[in-house]
Amino acid sequence: MTTTSSGNNGTPSEDIDTSRPHPARMYDYFLGGKDNYEVDRAAAERVAAAAPEVRASVRANRAFLHRAVRHLVADCGIRQILDIGTGLPTAPNVHQVAQAIAPDTHVVYVDNDPIVNAHANALLTDTGNTSVLLADLRDPGAILAHPDVRKLIDFDEPVALTLLAILHFITDAEDPAAILATFRDALPEGSYLVLSHVTGDIHDDRTEAAAVYNSSTAPLTLRTRAQIVDLFTGFTLLDPGIVQVPSWRPDGPLPADSHTVGFYGGVARKDR
Repeated sequence: MTTTSSGNNGTPSEDIDTSRPHPARMYDYFLGGKDNYEVDRAAAERVAAAAPEVRASVRANRAFLHRAVRHLVADCGIRQILDIGTGLPTAPNVHQVAQAIAPDTHVVYVDNDPIVNAHANALLTDTGNTSVLLADLRDPGAILAHPDVRKLIDFDEPVALTLLAILHFITDAEDPAAILATFRDALPEGSYLVLSHVTGDIHDDRTEAAAVYNSSTAPLTLRTRAQIVDLFTGFTLLDPGIVQVPSWRPDGPLPADSHTVGFYGGVARKDR
């Protein structure tokens, strides 16, 4: 089964594939959302059976994003955010967190799922400082050159690039380091990278959970902490470095299940 949605110009976009699970819709299900299909729910339950910590992990990852955005906007003066791999809207969204602190913050969302695009466009109909783009992280040049990006993002001023729970859907053959290098080279001094990534380090065996994604629209690649650190090449990590996401500048006491979270995350600055 496929459906269609409208793109930014009101014309039908590419078909939405609901015959296979999609990571964005599975993520929405893990967060308790309703923007998913039976195929997504079934796949998500198979992941949860193999990796019971998955719900705590996605909640912790979302909370890490909020803390990082608040820090960059409130403490670092960031007023431009390029959020790639946006996922389905889950309040509060990046623009809501950022614009609650600084209403003039510009946010561009990017995702390759037409369902995400349709939902995000519906959410942002009255938001002049925010836009959404249907595009793929695997083509960073197209994202950087897109007129919707150039309209809201001034690459002569610092930008926060947020890549939350997206790079583990980029295979080694697709060269995530090269993708990041393209973005890094386009960012001016004083820009920031916010990145989180699923790891196999925390638990002995999560290959069964990862295998569920092989039948989805985006296979999952687990990486070690050392491999994730390498993704920050060219950036200077802020304290506390690369940690399990609940431990990145927590707002209060860590939840009891925080040690089970299978995401590493960090925030880094481009100094030159």
